Formats: sequence, structure tokens, C-alpha cells
Amino acid sequence: MAEIQSNDGGGKKKKGGSKQKKISVFVDFTPMVDMNMLLITFFMLCTSLSKPQTMEINMPSNDKKITDADRDAVKASQAITLVLGGGDSIFYYTGQPNYKDYNSLKLSSYKADGIRDFLLKRNAEAVSKIDDLKQKKLQLKISQVDFTKQVSEIKGGKNTPVVIIKASDRAKYKNLIDALDEMQICNIGKYVIDKITPGELFLIKNLQSKGKLSENAAK
Repeated sequence: MAEIQSNDGGGKKKKGGSKQKKISVFVDFTPMVDMNMLLITFFMLCTSLSKPQTMEINMPSNDKKITDADRDAVKASQAITLVLGGGDSIFYYTGQPNYKDYNSLKLSSYKADGIRDFLLKRNAEAVSKIDDLKQKKLQLKISQVDFTKQVSEIKGGKNTPVVIIKASDRAKYKNLIDALDEMQICNIGKYVIDKITPGELFLIKNLQSKGKLSENAAK
């Protein structure tokens, strides 16, 4: 509430003039504090906190050690191995590695026309089906539950690629996160993080010896 207080200046008059009054304004902000508290309480009760977005990661089981026989069980035509090197470099090869031919290891990048373009082409069938489902969901032809279920079935299909991600000691944590992001962007449903092998490091060093890589990327 605002109050106006007047002061007649002690009853004295100036010569040739009338008695002047001094006016002071006092504003009481106590009701404003109460209203602010009510507004804060209202927003706390009526709004929802943002939920953190999580990512599913298929990690190797601690109960069963992955053997070479388990890796060989994956069809060579579907297996894609990503090797994360130093200097923000990323390599890949398909099927089983050919240690006699260093050209079997391909150098790519994290750009849209790099490893993403390659994965989208290898997973084109699943990407097309999921895009169709997204259109149906936007048109309210299917529910969110059905959409999630069908997307999961498509990603886990028999003809979809299996990606194995391996990071060298020179790779950054950001490189691993970027590689996992590509799995989501390219709708890769079957992927796993594994340890890099001495043979794969040998291939990278061979690329360096041929003058095709910087020393930082090969280490």
C-alpha cells in the first residue's frame, strides 16, 4: 500500500507567499512479497522439470568374456569396425581385417559426408523404414508405443549392420561420444564398444609409413 504524508513546514510562512507543504510518498512492498511467493509456489507446482536425455549403450557382459569365436559369428558382410585414432581421426573396415593390405583400413571423419554418410548407405533399408514410421506417427496413424516397438524391431533386424567401436589410447572422450551419436543418427541398433587390437594398430602405422597419415593420427 502507498501512503502520502504531508508536512506543513512547521507552520512558518515565507514573506510574500503562502504556507508550503512538503509531500513524501511511502510505498509498502510487503503485499508484493506475498504475491511473489504465491507466484513461485504456483510455477513450482504447475511446471515440470526437464528430464535428462539418455542413450542406450550395448556394453560387453562381464559374466561372459567375448572370444574370437563370438566375433566371427557376426556375418562379415554386416560387420563394420570403427577405430578411433588420435587427432580426431576415425578409421573403418568391413568384415574381417586384412593385415596384409593396409588399404583395407579406410580413413574417414566425423563430418556429415564422412563416416555418417557411409553408415547411412550401409543401413539404408532400416533408415527408409524408420522414416516412413516417423511420417505415420506425425499423421497420428500409429501411437508412440507402436512406433517405439516397430523401430526397435527394425534396428534389430537380420540384415542390419553390426558396428564395433574401438578407441586407441590417443582418442579423446569426445571422439567416443561422437561415434555413439552417429549410431543414433544412422539408426544403428546393434553396436558394441570393444578393445583395439595390436593388428589394427599395425594397420594404422602402415598407413603412416606410406605417408598417408600424420604421426598424431597414427599413434
